[in-house]
Amino acid sequence: MPVDEVLTMGRLGVDLYPQQIGVSLREVQTFAKFLGGTAANVAVAAARYGRRAALLSRTGADPFGEFLHDALRGFGVDDRFVTPVSTLPTPVTFCEMFPPDDFPLYFYRWPKAPDIEIYPAELDEEAIRGADIFWVTGTGLSQEPSRSATLTALKQRNRSGITIFDLDYRPMFWPERAEARRWYQEALPYATVAVGNLDELETAVGVREPRKAAAALHDAGVDLAVVKQGPAGVMASRGGEEVVVPPVPVEVVNGLGAGDAFGGALCHGLLSDWDLETVMRFCNAAGAIVAGRLSCADAMPTEAEVRAALEANHA
Repeated sequence: MPVDEVLTMGRLGVDLYPQQIGVSLREVQTFAKFLGGTAANVAVAAARYGRRAALLSRTGADPFGEFLHDALRGFGVDDRFVTPVSTLPTPVTFCEMFPPDDFPLYFYRWPKAPDIEIYPAELDEEAIRGADIFWVTGTGLSQEPSRSATLTALKQRNRSGITIFDLDYRPMFWPERAEARRWYQEALPYATVAVGNLDELETAVGVREPRKAAAALHDAGVDLAVVKQGPAGVMASRGGEEVVVPPVPVEVVNGLGAGDAFGGALCHGLLSDWDLETVMRFCNAAGAIVAGRLSCADAMPTEAEVRAALEANHA
């Protein structure tokens, strides 16, 4: 079997998105069902660019879990490392939509999400070490045994190839920010790339100011620091080079998948060996496209769509 170009590890579940916009879940009548979860969405986004992508995660042994396998295969994502947990239900996530910038999330991951039941002994070290890009998230550090599995995978990887740490700080998954920072600090030395917004950077390194946060990431061992600044655009810092790229204007429908689209585009750009500014512009355009669509995984763009958005924005 060919080596994966992109192997992601972490959250996987079913997204149930309302078909009525601008109202609370109390009033929503109908929902649409999609594959969801940061790690899964990034793998789907990478596959849309023709990359060989695989996901390391778990589902429940139930119809929703079967749906997720069907969806992954339909998107061209290898699901050989996605296994069932017989004692836990596949998680579902609901959201409310109040465009342009309010999208409350409601996670149903009790008593525990299957993607947290990843054990170090189950890891395929050869696949982890062999992938061109290995992607982990902060959510994977939030509970055991996933925490130990994530750290073990990072140590097995040992900074070979491109190792991306998506900071992905979700307060509802942690008892307090300080606990998250403790484990983020343990993971950072094994990452060659770190990606996060200002709040996630505060969690990881205790600093919100973009340049200071990037410097702190470099001090922790990260080669490429990617700082998402919202309306101020994205800043990227690598080897003494710094670029700041403005956001691409978009009429937001659902902002929840934009970060994952950014992540898949980042994988594609780094594997393509583009210059840093080109990568960041491509990532911003990919994120904007998905922000203008309802779903996450299903909305991931092709390279042609991203290039068309870049040309339209330039014009």
